[in-house]
Amino acid sequence: MTWRLPFFRVYRSQRNKYPNMVRISVLNDCLNGILNAEKKGKRQVMVRPSSKVIIKFLEVMMKHGYIGEFEIIDDHRSGKIVIELNGRINKCGVISPRFDIKLDELERWTSYVLPSRQFGYLVLTTSLGIMDHEEARKHHTGGKILGFFY
Repeated sequence: MTWRLPFFRVYRSQRNKYPNMVRISVLNDCLNGILNAEKKGKRQVMVRPSSKVIIKFLEVMMKHGYIGEFEIIDDHRSGKIVIELNGRINKCGVISPRFDIKLDELERWTSYVLPSRQFGYLVLTTSLGIMDHEEARKHHTGGKILGFFY
């Protein structure tokens, strides 16, 4: 006597029972892609999709010399960014949720997130634009925290 398993038919309605994952934070995906490429020793990395926040965050990183130049590729969809890496990034990440930071709380947040006072930057979004914590202190403004890099 042979045993046969019953044949189950998979209908189209059941096929996509677990749909694809959605992107929660495009900035987080971008910074993870940069960090992974940096750890592998790559010279450049392509991230997608592109956004205004990602571009401003990368401009702050480029201003401090943590990445080289980057090129925005417009593919009539969501856009891509090709970033030149120079091997200076140890860690970068997003802080979620975007906590409000007052000017007097800035020092406490830098001690929480950054490994040392000598290097590393917090990136804030303020009413004056996206900037690092030293520039925000210079402009005497607080804001919401986006992320960090060092």
